[in-house]
Amino acid sequence: MESEDNLRNVAHEFATGRIPLDHFLQQISQATVQPAPDANLDVDRQRRCGYPEVIYGTGKSPQTLPTLVQALIDRAQPVLVTRVSEEQATELRKAFPVGKFNAVGRTFRLDENADGSVKSVKMRGQVVLVSAGTSDLPVLEEARETLEWMGVATRVIQDVGVAGPHRLPRHVPEIRQADAVVVVAGMEGALPSVVAGHVEVPVVAVPTSVGYGASLGGVAALLSMLNSCATNVVVVNIDAGFKAGYVAGMIARQRHPSQAKE
Repeated sequence: MESEDNLRNVAHEFATGRIPLDHFLQQISQATVQPAPDANLDVDRQRRCGYPEVIYGTGKSPQTLPTLVQALIDRAQPVLVTRVSEEQATELRKAFPVGKFNAVGRTFRLDENADGSVKSVKMRGQVVLVSAGTSDLPVLEEARETLEWMGVATRVIQDVGVAGPHRLPRHVPEIRQADAVVVVAGMEGALPSVVAGHVEVPVVAVPTSVGYGASLGGVAALLSMLNSCATNVVVVNIDAGFKAGYVAGMIARQRHPSQAKE
């Protein structure tokens, strides 16, 4: 990868005495961080962690985001921006017309080479995403977009919450084929436990802030999931679709090691 090659070259120049320490440290900083007016992009993260930094849109100006996206493109790294507002999306689509804005999941995704051509992403593994209700869809969509950015195939099963338990069983054979399952639920947050009782793979539970007063903005669902009796349930933060998708994607990738590196 380009960033790794740059680091090796700078380290070699320092080790052979061609550049002084101060210059070496400056070059290292420039090689691993892309500064912007209100952000410092970690362009070395793909080398360390397998995937590039995901840009969190909240709090960043619409003018800053295209600069950060372009920095990833210049390094041949796939782009995912989360929590994107309509105003931010307008600027991103102007700068990168081939990018995909998911208005429900509030994400912007771009697989583009430096010359503007679209990358061909090789999918590996499969994650099934299950939602309790239609109102949980924004969080599910954030997870789905994250998984597709990672190159993991997805299947979506919607609106099978415990208020109508007869809706889930017909989907169980499909869910059992997954490398991991993401279950998104608000209200009392019971669905992950029910799903987990049917499968032998990890279930990543996502509590959502959907619910009436006593749901406490998702805290009730969070505590319910944390107290799940199903042993294969792990829980992420409230409305954290990105985190659930990322963790499930890593599980899927590890289950297909022969396909993990392209």
